[in-house]
Amino acid sequence: MAMLEPMLEEFRNEAAVTRRVLERVPTDKLSWKPHPKSMSLGQLAQHIATVPGGIAKIVQQDSFEISPDAFTFPEPKHTREILEAFEQSVRDAEEYLKGVTDQSARGQWRLTRGDKVLLDMPRAAVLRTIMLSHWYHHRGQLSVYLRMLDVPLPSIYGPSADESPFA
Repeated sequence: MAMLEPMLEEFRNEAAVTRRVLERVPTDKLSWKPHPKSMSLGQLAQHIATVPGGIAKIVQQDSFEISPDAFTFPEPKHTREILEAFEQSVRDAEEYLKGVTDQSARGQWRLTRGDKVLLDMPRAAVLRTIMLSHWYHHRGQLSVYLRMLDVPLPSIYGPSADESPFA
């Protein structure tokens, strides 16, 4: 079994969960923010949609130079845009994860900003922390946004107050 095979299986399971949450994002609330410093609902959902494919793309190199505008997130106009971006992102990430060699997974990867090294760790660790854990973090954030908007939440890791996989 390849080193990243368990991660690929986890990714597939989590993609299904993330899809269920993104499907609940209401188009008429995309510009809503819980706080002036927060991303809008649409920006957060779009970020969640594109994280896996974006990370899969940048980790194919040995290093990546982050630009100053890297944390400027686009504002989608419709939930459909978010779901389309998500489907492409999932395809790109899955294709990468299926093809990455154990040697490449163990290889060092760096994130830099100018002369400053922000991250320097094995590629597999980047995939775990940035592609997966970071993704889950933002998905949890999105579930709070949806709850604040009184949008029924799907089951994520068990029953929500609105839905039970056991019913």
